[in-house]
Amino acid sequence: MNGVPEDLIVYEIAVVVPKRNLNEENKGYDCVEVLVNEFRNVGLIVERVLGLSDEFIKLAAPLETLGRVAAKMQMKKTTHIGIDLQFEWEEIKAFVRQPDGSLFSWCERFQCYRHLIYEIVNKKNSDVTLKFDGKEIQWEAGESLLQRLELEGIVKQVFPLHDEIKRKKLLRSWALNWWDFTAQPIDEIYAYFGTKIAVYFAFLEMYTRWMIFPATFGLILQLIDFGSLKLLVFPAFFISIVLWAVLFFQFWKRKNSALSARWHLNFSVSTSEGYKLSGREWNSLQPPLELVKNSGIDKTKEKEALQRYEWFGYLKRFRNDVIIILSIICLQLPFELAYAHLYEVLKSDMVKFGLTVVYLLVIQYFTKIGGKISIRLIKHENNENTEYQADSLVYKVFGLYFMQSYIGVFYHALLHRNFMTLRQVLIQRLILYEVLENLVENSLPYLKYSYKKYRAVRNKKKREKGLIGKIQFATRVEKEYLKPTYSASISEELEDGLFDDFLELALQFGMIMMFACAFPLAFAFSALNNIAEMRTDALKLLAMLRRPVPRAAATIGAWLNIFQFLILMSICTNSALLVWLYDQEGKWKLEPGLAAILVMEHVLLLIKFGFSRFVPEEPAWVRAKRMKNATQAQDMCSKQLLRTISGREKAFGGYIRRKKPVGTNKTQ
Repeated sequence: MNGVPEDLIVYEIAVVVPKRNLNEENKGYDCVEVLVNEFRNVGLIVERVLGLSDEFIKLAAPLETLGRVAAKMQMKKTTHIGIDLQFEWEEIKAFVRQPDGSLFSWCERFQCYRHLIYEIVNKKNSDVTLKFDGKEIQWEAGESLLQRLELEGIVKQVFPLHDEIKRKKLLRSWALNWWDFTAQPIDEIYAYFGTKIAVYFAFLEMYTRWMIFPATFGLILQLIDFGSLKLLVFPAFFISIVLWAVLFFQFWKRKNSALSARWHLNFSVSTSEGYKLSGREWNSLQPPLELVKNSGIDKTKEKEALQRYEWFGYLKRFRNDVIIILSIICLQLPFELAYAHLYEVLKSDMVKFGLTVVYLLVIQYFTKIGGKISIRLIKHENNENTEYQADSLVYKVFGLYFMQSYIGVFYHALLHRNFMTLRQVLIQRLILYEVLENLVENSLPYLKYSYKKYRAVRNKKKREKGLIGKIQFATRVEKEYLKPTYSASISEELEDGLFDDFLELALQFGMIMMFACAFPLAFAFSALNNIAEMRTDALKLLAMLRRPVPRAAATIGAWLNIFQFLILMSICTNSALLVWLYDQEGKWKLEPGLAAILVMEHVLLLIKFGFSRFVPEEPAWVRAKRMKNATQAQDMCSKQLLRTISGREKAFGGYIRRKKPVGTNKTQ
């Protein structure tokens, strides 16, 4: 289990409850004691650890316990012949193991833990009275015990635990290994953190490696003065980076497909439960139960009801998108333009600095409000699961960040046509922003952790007056509890920290692509930043934060469409920059140079949409393996079906032969 021999106990989940003094006579009625006993009854291994102010219940599950609950959940897993079948514990040898040798992936194990601890319900026909520090709690019939204790505030948190053996191994081979600039142990990351985080680091690794070509080209353009030839060199650079971006994302799709095949991903683990631990999910966008229950009664009415439900869902999403777009245009756009105009006309650097500080404070507040409004709107959308809800949130919030990050640059580039100011803004937004972002991103978790440790020690001294000496945290589980979670800055309900990591990459990609002709050296700075980003993100996940809750999504989701949108924007903006470079007098006459730029823009747009025909999204070996598995499945199903039909015919024929004489006698 968890990449080590499966008979070795590895505690993977922790439940936090308040620390208290318990009398022997009240143990049988104490809700925490009841919870611990119920954990043991469902097959979990329990270890209780006392901290400074809380008690930690660590949980581990033997392989058999996980296997039987996986069968109960009707979890589907890949077999050795490539068919995804419902898991059966008695047929364990028929199922493919993970790349690290374990039977279940981290995401699958997490789902089993979640089912085990939240499906502990009161099976009696009446309520059960539990006690906690003199307070009585009614555990209703059929109610989940853990959810009841969470609502009462007795269970403070439930969170995944780091596996120290695997964590230290990844620290040595990944986070602290600076010799391999871009190489990462993707399979080990997948085994430890789950699919979504492994896909992010695989994308970051490939993105950084591919960045070497435009970084080298941009460095040459920056160091060499081409003089009058720049009117030819810059269009060549523009064409090359667009082709580079289109090719990169086509080959990324191929790599993503290969990773899914290597990890035997079958999407059977419910993505609606892929990263929530609390057990309280928003309703997924399946048809309402009334429609399902009434299906088959009247086909016409059933079809009309389902179509009405489907189109109402589309209209709700369209309405919410319109609300967000109008809010950006009517509220954020004037604010951004006003800031860009004032920054351009002000002469004093001190006033500009003060204006920027005010702008950053206001825009952060505005973005948080926009995120909260987006979440409220998404709750009323008909999305299939939480991953679709997360994608909807990404689209809406990225619109806010897009306006915040680029409108000022557009203002300087296209209205004032000031090349020097544009480069200064790009350097400020790109280099300084990324440096400060990395400093904040990696220092803030440590500061939060230090503050929580200070508060815990201070509260301990307040409770036990007269306590002298230095107070140490003796248990690792308490240290993990004090660490911050891997959460998104915009919302913890739908997204985790991957939102901020992908947002940083998307904003960087948009900045270097859309203004490539103005500042080619940006690719080199971005490549260096991404090399550092790999190690700092790894160190953050392994040492500064709690172990993230796994997510089952096997792609980068909505971010792929955002990157594709930024490529289209870059074709338009760089064409405008080339026109500006060619027509410095501002006459805007349709001369051969300008006409060539317009033709080049349209050709690149055609290439962007037509390149997918030339580079298949699925490697040949993945396609061959899929076809082979499909053929094997079809052959096995055909043979089994023929045996079933043949057996029924023989039984039916024997029945007729036995019955025929009786019927004949009756006729005669």
